[in-house]
Amino acid sequence: MERFTISLDEKLAKEFDRLIRERGYDNRSEAVRDILREKLETSRLEREEAPDCIAALSYVYNHHERDLAERLTAAQHAHHDLTVSTLHAHLDHENCMEAVILRGPTAAVRAFADSMMAERGVRHGALNLIPADLNAGRQHHHGHHHGPDHPYHVHSRPKS
Repeated sequence: MERFTISLDEKLAKEFDRLIRERGYDNRSEAVRDILREKLETSRLEREEAPDCIAALSYVYNHHERDLAERLTAAQHAHHDLTVSTLHAHLDHENCMEAVILRGPTAAVRAFADSMMAERGVRHGALNLIPADLNAGRQHHHGHHHGPDHPYHVHSRPKS
């Protein structure tokens, strides 16, 4: 573990301490580590230095919109290589929310998410990308038997 010291003016230090209490951190170091990870991940994504990712796509849509639910489901099936899981919730008589867990090449995940959020009737879409090493553990067997068609399972390890 490497240590470093930073200086903050009193006002910023008090605001930071308030923030870490609100978020439930035990100390400043834990909070600074998380802030640094977040900034590094954002930087990697902006510079396109994160070839693979894990992601959460969420959106709200009107289920009365003509064939929309079927189009969204068909798109997920067409991209089964990216789609890990979907959570569907009924919000009221007209609106549903879905949260889709995605995994794969960052460019493909972004393109798929953009296409889903662009569907007519989809509102309030958001994508949360996390750079990941999708090759981590791909060849590990761990002594588990997954059957002849699936001798290995994929590990998705966040980059930082």
